Amino acid sequence: MIPFVREFDFEYGRSDRVSPLIRRVIANNPGPFTFTGTGTYIIGRDAPGAGVAVIDPGPLDEAHLAALLEAVKGQTVSHVLVTHTHRDHAPLARPFAEAVGGAPILAARPPLQTIHASGGLDEDEDEAFAPDVILTGGERIAGDGWTVEALATPGHASNHMAFVLTDENALFCGDHVMGWATTVVAPPDGDMADYMASLDAVIARDFATLWPTHGAPVTDPAPFLAAYRAHRLEREAQVMARLKAGDRTIAEMVPVLYAAVDNRLWPAASLSVWAHLRALVRAGLVVAEPEATPQALYRVL
Repeated sequence: MIPFVREFDFEYGRSDRVSPLIRRVIANNPGPFTFTGTGTYIIGRDAPGAGVAVIDPGPLDEAHLAALLEAVKGQTVSHVLVTHTHRDHAPLARPFAEAVGGAPILAARPPLQTIHASGGLDEDEDEAFAPDVILTGGERIAGDGWTVEALATPGHASNHMAFVLTDENALFCGDHVMGWATTVVAPPDGDMADYMASLDAVIARDFATLWPTHGAPVTDPAPFLAAYRAHRLEREAQVMARLKAGDRTIAEMVPVLYAAVDNRLWPAASLSVWAHLRALVRAGLVVAEPEATPQALYRVL
């Protein structure tokens, strides 16, 4: 069982000091896939004239933009960092950067594919997003009393980039890991094999705290991540079991595998099952006819 945390103290638009070097402002865009809304993080000292970085400015929302500008008033924004280009994370980056004097926007290269099966889940792309600096992972970004390292974590999105605050051994994990629910891995841009490899890379770093873009922090990451990983492997085993029981389609599997889940979330569940099946096909354990699409027929080899 994953030890989810779904209750935490916040108010929309309020800037909360959540660690010595981190403040958080939450946008009023709650939903089934954003939880309470997009949490924008401000890294740096809360002092006049201090240089700060801002992670995931969020959706196009005038009230959130105003709240962010108020939170950094009297300070210098040296960097705007974006974990990935989904529309609940990236669209406000350029308006915010321009409003604070042209801070550079840093992110992984936007994906080539702009049509996503997950578009109906608020997970499609901000197609206008264009970073000023392309990150590939491993870059170190030095600021005013803080250092951030870019950590490539593809899976939820092909261009997902997490950010390590080395001063606090903390990870801003975007949507790669969320404390309130499991992460949607939605093909074709999302990839389960990439996701599992990225999850292993995060586990290996032994972070003290995880700061997801949505929801509360994960303050005891090791057992949480172990449970997160075990859940994915269990779901993969369940998909294989359904195939062995005679199911051939995703539509047959989802009502059984997600019987305890609100059926409004079944479209997201279908994408997750598809992601597992694509990984199993590539691993040579499952055959798709004619190819690994959401409507394909699947069978165990």
